[in-house]
Amino acid sequence: MRIALIGTGNVGRALAKAWAAAGHDVVLGSRDPAAKEDLAKELGVPVVGLAAAAEHGEAVVNVTPGTESVATLRTAGATALAGKLLIDIAVGFTEEPHGLALSHPGVSLGEEIQEAFPEARVVKTFSTMDAIVMTAPGDLTGPSTVFLSGNDPQAKQTTATLLTDLGWPESAHLDLGGIETARGQEHFALLFMGIAGALGSYDFGLQVVPHRSNG
Repeated sequence: MRIALIGTGNVGRALAKAWAAAGHDVVLGSRDPAAKEDLAKELGVPVVGLAAAAEHGEAVVNVTPGTESVATLRTAGATALAGKLLIDIAVGFTEEPHGLALSHPGVSLGEEIQEAFPEARVVKTFSTMDAIVMTAPGDLTGPSTVFLSGNDPQAKQTTATLLTDLGWPESAHLDLGGIETARGQEHFALLFMGIAGALGSYDFGLQVVPHRSNG
């Protein structure tokens, strides 16, 4: 599959490398691709402009800072995103006097992106973990859960396949429902930061453990 990651930070780099290794045709999208030539050589993945990346991808993955995501995706172009799977991983934070807070507490970024690009098929996933866990779930000491939120069943199925390519078995996938359920995924970010502080590490997973009466 042709995959375009919009953003060249740690998450984008890790996913680009892992999906390319799984056999996908991957590009990274940047506002300034000429400045990322060394990155392209390091990863073995082309870095192109935002519009070119969006045009390339059958699946487009938002790995930009959450506070900039909608504006950056607009630069990539609504026409290029129309009808495509748009996987949103980002969470936006603001710095408050007493610590971090979500930049969009009343509605999820996933919903904002779906509203801004109504012809795209938005799926929220991977926002409850760090990049190292996204691409190497087998390195965890036990099973972990990955969540999916979105309105389009086929888009979620395609996303699930891409997750499987990264080592996430179907048994680890939990479909939460429509894109509005992305609020729960994103709000977990605050608990994630607390757990990371307690463990002294971001490298952990979250497992949903049902009661035996449910199984």
